[in-house]
Amino acid sequence: MRVVSGKCKGRPLKAVPGSGTRPTTDKVKESIFNIIGPYFDGGTALDLFAGSGGLGIEALSRGIEQAIFVDREHKAIQTVKANLEACHFSAQAEVYKNDAERALKAIIKRDLSFRLILLDPPYKLQKIVDLLEMIHSNGLLEDNGLIVCEHSSETILPDRVGSLVKWKQETYGIIAVTFFQREHSQNEQEEFRWLK
Repeated sequence: MRVVSGKCKGRPLKAVPGSGTRPTTDKVKESIFNIIGPYFDGGTALDLFAGSGGLGIEALSRGIEQAIFVDREHKAIQTVKANLEACHFSAQAEVYKNDAERALKAIIKRDLSFRLILLDPPYKLQKIVDLLEMIHSNGLLEDNGLIVCEHSSETILPDRVGSLVKWKQETYGIIAVTFFQREHSQNEQEEFRWLK
């Protein structure tokens, strides 16, 4: 597992010890970022089921300015911190041991919004739709922001959750990745070019 591109291209990343965390493969990670970027000019990312932190660190490497990493497992938090340190991104990151819903409630109180939100929950504990509802209801996604949901290819996410609309879906074997953006008027879509 490594950083695919950007400032830290090629840097190896530690995996979370044990079998409880399923890291995104480099191939899928590269595909995701080729679709959504591949590079960014700042903004803040939220990696809500961080695991090793691979997706959030990839975003930082590709130009995201700040990132918040959340995971409920102690081993994952230790791994995220080690990987951030190895990539010299610790100063650009906040790392919290918490479950996703509590973390979002804390974020809502801080009145934050994000350019990029990464949702990669355990496949057996599918709660993406509930989290999308919270993100929609509390305006956590910036106007030109994007949500990346990694899930089982057997799981079909709705085309719309409130103001969040499905923009694209890709399948990689047993893994699917669904992208959501905020609904835009035709004029806004013309300006919404960083995704193209």
